Amino acid sequence: MTTLTVEAAELAHGAGEPVLSGVTVTARPGELLAVTGTSGAGKTTLLSAMAGMLTPRSGSVTVDGTALGDRDQAVARGVVLIPQENGLAAILTAAENIAVAVIATGGTPADARRRTAESLDALGLSGQANQLIDELSGGQQQRTAIARGLALRGDVLLADEVTSELDAANRQKVLDLLRAEADRGVAVVLATHDPETAAACDREVHLADGVLSFRE
Repeated sequence: MTTLTVEAAELAHGAGEPVLSGVTVTARPGELLAVTGTSGAGKTTLLSAMAGMLTPRSGSVTVDGTALGDRDQAVARGVVLIPQENGLAAILTAAENIAVAVIATGGTPADARRRTAESLDALGLSGQANQLIDELSGGQQQRTAIARGLALRGDVLLADEVTSELDAANRQKVLDLLRAEADRGVAVVLATHDPETAAACDREVHLADGVLSFRE
């Protein structure tokens, strides 16, 4: 089981002013951690650092005590990111988007077929497997991105506003699936602006004015 820790980190984009300062937070195995805050508070910035996409100006991001160098290293350590902008390839079908990701991270074609079918079914998208991404609604695209993240079977799962396009029933389905990931020992981090979604998590960290506070 894997622990991801951000320690005393100052996070900024390029040469700009820091978005977050002195941030310390740990994503623990078996836990669903909510990251909350208003739009622009730094939720995506924090998850980007956790995913190895943004190097802290100071402080550190570590996985089981080893510094996280970049996104490739994060992927190799089993850190899966479901981005707010779904990141799906428009020229591929829903199933192809998932299968390609599974194979790219070391899965066999047989693994890809099985995990693709399982994850699409879990999100209620079996009927859309062979549709191009552009043919899907916003909510279906979001669920496809979630299905892809689940199919990768990571040790750390970072989910950035993944319920924002979903109705109540599908939001609950996604929360149940994220809970199931935590139950199998995954460290799950869910960025959200929705209080009900945050309330379903085990612990909450709140971002405001560039700093982080805990809400147990």
